[in-house]
Amino acid sequence: MNAITIVIGSICILVISYRLYGTFMAAKVLKLNNSTPTPAHEFNDGKDYVPTNKWVTFGHHFAAIAAAGPLVGPILAAQFGYLPGLLWLLIGAVIGGAVHDAVVLFASMRRKGKSLSEVAKEEMGPVAGFCTGLAMLFIIVITMAGLSMVVLNALQNNPWGTFSVAITIPIAMAIGLFYRKTGNLKFASTVGFILLMIGVFIGPWIKQTALGDLLTLDTKTLAIILPIYAFFAAALPVWLLLAPRDYLSSFMKIGVFIALIIGVFIINPPIHMPALSQFIHGGGPTMTGPVWPFISITIACGAISGFHAFIGSGTTPKMLDRWTDIKPVAFGAMLVECLVGIMALVAATALQPADYFAINSTPDVYKTLGMHIVDLPHLSNEIGMNLAGRPGGAVTLAVGMTYIFTKIPWFSHLAPYFYQFVIMFEAVFILTAIDSGTRVARYLLQDFLGEFYKPLKKVDWQPGAIFTSALACFMWGYLLFSGDIGSVWALFGVSNQLMASIGLIVGATVILKIADKRRYMFTCLIPLAYLYVTVNYAGYWMVKNVYLNHAAAGYNLLNGVLSIIMLILGLIIMITAVRYWFKYMKSSSISTADISASPKA
Repeated sequence: MNAITIVIGSICILVISYRLYGTFMAAKVLKLNNSTPTPAHEFNDGKDYVPTNKWVTFGHHFAAIAAAGPLVGPILAAQFGYLPGLLWLLIGAVIGGAVHDAVVLFASMRRKGKSLSEVAKEEMGPVAGFCTGLAMLFIIVITMAGLSMVVLNALQNNPWGTFSVAITIPIAMAIGLFYRKTGNLKFASTVGFILLMIGVFIGPWIKQTALGDLLTLDTKTLAIILPIYAFFAAALPVWLLLAPRDYLSSFMKIGVFIALIIGVFIINPPIHMPALSQFIHGGGPTMTGPVWPFISITIACGAISGFHAFIGSGTTPKMLDRWTDIKPVAFGAMLVECLVGIMALVAATALQPADYFAINSTPDVYKTLGMHIVDLPHLSNEIGMNLAGRPGGAVTLAVGMTYIFTKIPWFSHLAPYFYQFVIMFEAVFILTAIDSGTRVARYLLQDFLGEFYKPLKKVDWQPGAIFTSALACFMWGYLLFSGDIGSVWALFGVSNQLMASIGLIVGATVILKIADKRRYMFTCLIPLAYLYVTVNYAGYWMVKNVYLNHAAAGYNLLNGVLSIIMLILGLIIMITAVRYWFKYMKSSSISTADISASPKA
């Protein structure tokens, strides 16, 4: 198998799916038309509700949903071989993820752009709404810990990478201040991008200085610094740090993956990882569980992701200019994210299997695998740092992309710059998600705690914003400090896919109410049935075999308790929804029969 076959085949499948299944969902199931105004027009306030060009909205939505998930998940899942990840990415994105994102966005717009918990409350009652809100709070906290863990493993003892990432903070703040004062977006964008490149290229001179020594940090130190940074990002005005970082990183992400696709077409690297590895039954170094259910837990973003529900019922429904924009913005952006995940999988599986496992295993674990590294010593020498024993996905992606780019003769001597650029690119994008996610967690905490102390409900009350920002950072910071990538990412995967199940439950409820044919409900019920069974089995497996198993390396009582609580919340929501569905169909059938039997009919 070679990379170009995978890339061309995947692009064809995704384009055909968008054209056929996307059109079916838009025209037949959701019945999208532009005869009524969208919430952006109905509640246009110039701040939150703003009618926006569909391609601008597409860019915002894509940048928001495509954080670290489509980069990290496929790389960690590569331990099972290239085939399980590839199949799940394509099938999961078309049948599950694109449908999930479209119906959640539609459901939110149908309810004036409200959050998913409010939509669930209005569609299925207060119990479902409360449980959805509580689940969202748990999930956003766990998501922040899982994403931050990736940054830790990429930046540990890496002063060049740490400097390149750290310098983006003052750059983003300067760009935010400049744009707010002058309104010159083009000049601000150009200067911001140039400064980011300078931050990467002066890295080698930083390494041998006192500043380099200061920035040589271990994971525990980084695990303290990241929540402190997130506190300021969540508490500061959005235009000062979060917005300019999001804007600059979106250009980087699109550009990097276009470059990777071009690189694959130029050199067509072979896929060295087998279709199925020896770890499909479990016992792998990145994930201890078997290929099912963990392929669908490890790869969330890129296939189907509950995190998208935060965006699809957050900013995006308040921006759409027309109802028919749901197809390109939600359905289309999900398929583009799937392609990002496939490219990450290609970068990881193009490495020699022994090199892949050397990066994603601790030295002690790697010794037990009986493998011998191939290209890693040469790559480590070219890049200028030891690459072994850096799990988490970020380093693997950077090494894989560097391996592909340096096969092009013109770039053969630029390995360290490619590597550090990709590290910075990943970290900047992850920090963008941490910025947004921590702010969302702050809002959720203000909503919940505001029931007990009313002033907390006011998002512009500074003491409340500071307190809830600090509490949110402490919650996910504790998980980050006490966890490891295997246990935290599995916890993130389970919670994230549970959130996707909740999104599909709400979507199925809405379709039941508005569709011309009840069987259209199966567009949500089919992925829901698979995902709900998968997430509950994965959660049970992790609780039994890892979190509450004293003999397991990932033993963690808190993770076990969180998993149990989330699974219970999901069960309550599912039972509430099923009861509502049967009640609605029964009353609807009776009503229809009565009308048909009446003389007036």
